[in-house]
Amino acid sequence: MGAAVDVQSGQVVFTVLMKAFVFPKLLMQTHFNENYVESEKYPKATFSGHLVAFEAAVLAGPGPQAVPVEGDLTIHGVTRRVRVPGTLARQGNYLLVNTKFAVAPADYNIEIPALVRGHVAKSVDVTVALTCAPLAP
Repeated sequence: MGAAVDVQSGQVVFTVLMKAFVFPKLLMQTHFNENYVESEKYPKATFSGHLVAFEAAVLAGPGPQAVPVEGDLTIHGVTRRVRVPGTLARQGNYLLVNTKFAVAPADYNIEIPALVRGHVAKSVDVTVALTCAPLAP
């Protein structure tokens, strides 16, 4: 996984390998990679966007600061514009960016076989916790 935040502009980019997603049960993880997101064909999820109304001064504040994140999320070869809540905090020379949001597999053309459709959630909670060095001082 790779991630970067530009503290001057608020630009955020990250890439994560689909096989890096962790599930409570190994069988769920196997089905996710082989049958649903086709990790061999679509090995990465990417995000490119920005922290909404970002001001570098927010980094001087105590603790995590609420900052919405907006941009293009690409999963399974499909790119969609998203806006999700997030938090941003500075820890030494590193930035901590966190968000939690729901993704509907259908929005990314991820087909769930009819046989198991009733057992698979219509939306999946995604938690992103990035620790990255700032691109600019």
